[in-house]
Amino acid sequence: MRRLFLLVILLFGLNYLWNTYGKEVEIGAIAEDLNIQLDNFGLSELLDDLAGSIGFLEEKVEELAEEQLPSELEVPSPDLVSPTNQMFSIYNIELGESKADIENMLGAPKRSEMNEYGTEWHTYHENYHNFVKVMYNDQQQVIGLYTNQDLISSTNGIKLNSLKQTVRDTLGQPITRLQKGLVFYQLQEDSDYDMFELDDSYVTIFYDVHEENTVTAIQILTEEVENNKRSIYSEPSDALKEGFELQMFDLVNATRVNHGLQVLSWDEHVMQTARKHSSDMAVNNYFDHTNLQGESPFDRMEEDGIRYTLAGENLAYGQFSSIFAHEGLMNSLGHRKNIVKSGFEYLGVGVAFNEEAQPYYTQNYYAN
Repeated sequence: MRRLFLLVILLFGLNYLWNTYGKEVEIGAIAEDLNIQLDNFGLSELLDDLAGSIGFLEEKVEELAEEQLPSELEVPSPDLVSPTNQMFSIYNIELGESKADIENMLGAPKRSEMNEYGTEWHTYHENYHNFVKVMYNDQQQVIGLYTNQDLISSTNGIKLNSLKQTVRDTLGQPITRLQKGLVFYQLQEDSDYDMFELDDSYVTIFYDVHEENTVTAIQILTEEVENNKRSIYSEPSDALKEGFELQMFDLVNATRVNHGLQVLSWDEHVMQTARKHSSDMAVNNYFDHTNLQGESPFDRMEEDGIRYTLAGENLAYGQFSSIFAHEGLMNSLGHRKNIVKSGFEYLGVGVAFNEEAQPYYTQNYYAN
């Protein structure tokens, strides 16, 4: 215990110097600019050595802390059974089941928020373990399901981590276009997801291109709910904006749990920073980390009074929903790095829509 105390004291002193003279950022050009400025003061080499020392001591403190503290209790995984009425189920839930039965099994949802179909996603989880989103109709029957965790059952053996080629060999070729009203929207054929029409439903299977194109998530919707959506993008509203923001936040945390990381805390302050940048991009028709005034994400955060030692930003634009946006970000290495970075503590997500109802997403991450 005395060793741990001494290391903590030393780390505190070194961290004070680090916070005074340098901050780590996640965009390469900004980091290079900081290094150039530090070289002018002759501090770059000192900070490099200091950063290495801090990293080493942080690891030692974490190791000693683990010796002193009991490990977090693991949430048990459910016993999954093969579906009886459809080809797929999630968390042993199938389309058509009643909300009462679901909540008898899972309890009340942690969150309910507007989605692009004019209804709500109800989100159930245990500190983001056993994460499932459920959509109900007016009769309180399940009309939509989503998960990005090991909760997928099927009658044909497809599950989380199945190969993309296995999915296509089993289910056939995915659909290549989606009709909305009188318009047919062409779907990208070689994308990181496949959409199938199965059992009077639309099943979208997402793949992780960095894990050998294996199944990483699934969304199941009744044909009725998908066909009732008359445009590829939904009518913007404050409720939909807030829904997309919170859905994205939950998706990030469920993914972090999958990677053995701590969940992030929602930060209303940095959410406002993110929302302003999304609005600026949507109104002025650009897509960039640097705004039209030449300000970086870190400039914007500091202008809003957010103090950080570590910060990062992800942007997305034009996806159908937060689910599609999140899965796309996970398939981009730079964005993925932010989502699964161990050092972050807080996240705020800001959404805005342009004149064509296309959503812009800004994720701002940071740690004190």
